[in-house]
Amino acid sequence: MQKIYTNIIQIAGDVIMVEASGVGYSDIAQITTRRGVSLAQVIRIDEEKISLQVFAGSRGISTGDQVRFLGMPMRVATGENLLGRIFNGSGNPLDHGPELTEHLTDIAGPPVNPVKRIIPNKIIRTGIPMIDVFNSLVESQKLPIFSIAGEPYNELLARIAVQAQIDIIILGGLGLKYDDYLFFKETLEKHGALNRAIIFMHTAADPVVECLLVPDIALAVAEDFALKGKRVLVLLSDMTNFADALKEISITMEQVPSNRGYPGDLYSQLASRYEKAVDFEGAGSITILAVTTMPGDDVTHPVPDNTGYITEGQLYLKNAVIEPFGSLSRLKQQVNGKTRSDHRAIMDTMIQLFASYRQVVEKQAMGFQMSTWDNKLLQYGRLFEKKMMSLEVNIELEKALDLGWEILAQSFTPEETGIKRSIIEQYWPR
Repeated sequence: MQKIYTNIIQIAGDVIMVEASGVGYSDIAQITTRRGVSLAQVIRIDEEKISLQVFAGSRGISTGDQVRFLGMPMRVATGENLLGRIFNGSGNPLDHGPELTEHLTDIAGPPVNPVKRIIPNKIIRTGIPMIDVFNSLVESQKLPIFSIAGEPYNELLARIAVQAQIDIIILGGLGLKYDDYLFFKETLEKHGALNRAIIFMHTAADPVVECLLVPDIALAVAEDFALKGKRVLVLLSDMTNFADALKEISITMEQVPSNRGYPGDLYSQLASRYEKAVDFEGAGSITILAVTTMPGDDVTHPVPDNTGYITEGQLYLKNAVIEPFGSLSRLKQQVNGKTRSDHRAIMDTMIQLFASYRQVVEKQAMGFQMSTWDNKLLQYGRLFEKKMMSLEVNIELEKALDLGWEILAQSFTPEETGIKRSIIEQYWPR
């Protein structure tokens, strides 16, 4: 029989402390107040002093309220009934649909044993040339989008959600503005993608504790689908808000702060989520694409800095384009030799020539005289920016490769590109 405790000894922010025994870490508790029942999760055990995060906030809780531990971690419903649905950070419906209470699974479980993982080897096509051609997204990859406030990273995520050739999209919003929530919802509905999507949305107006639950809930649902053979893409925005929520909770609990006030286990907290990316042998896969905003465009900030050590590259979104330099998919070599025989040649040559174009732009700005080769590079660079880098470009991979050849042919002779003759003979525009 579950014991009821009425000795709450401390309330600080959204964290309460109660004296209890026989409680496990991450167990869920029900707090009965005059306003109703609130859920909380065990986040710290110090002998018989138990600290709990209250999901809906501690407002209205008094020291005499009843606390009942359920003896299990938080669970979330799984299965096909979730498709097309929208939930809050606690897994409760936001779309006025019915609550789901069947096929429950624990959240925040351990990552998959590496022995059970397959080496990533399948591309996820997005229709965005700067990803598909130059930094291919690979199944079971964990890849952040580094950006700053004001950049269209949510628009980019929504476009990927609509266009990605994948079975299921799980979108997790963390600390978003209500307008961003409506944007995601309306975009997926407009393009008919909501029926293969599940949305877990935490807005800035919601309790900060729920922000911490969104990645765990999204990844628990994703794992259930992946084990059933589905290819799942998890989109998260914004993981910096997740880290800020961790910082707020750690300050409330009077933990010793680390770099810039973040908790000392920030790396472990981020890694435990990102490491859920996996390609199961004989089943499906989980791929994670997550926005990480950089305060002050500072890549040495603790959140992007720690993220970079965990993930397999990054995409830099700057000036409303995916920046070729700084963006890196470390797994792209696993797939871009299998797409088309000219993929690597186009990728390497176009980026090399674009780097030369950037140097010529600096040279021109300093007033140097332009050579014939410089003018060719200027023409090429402008075509590349307009037809490849713009996020408005929406073409499939093969057409993007053909477009790359057309851009090269408009600016250079075959010999000037440095591409092998055998590839030139097969793909150079006639």
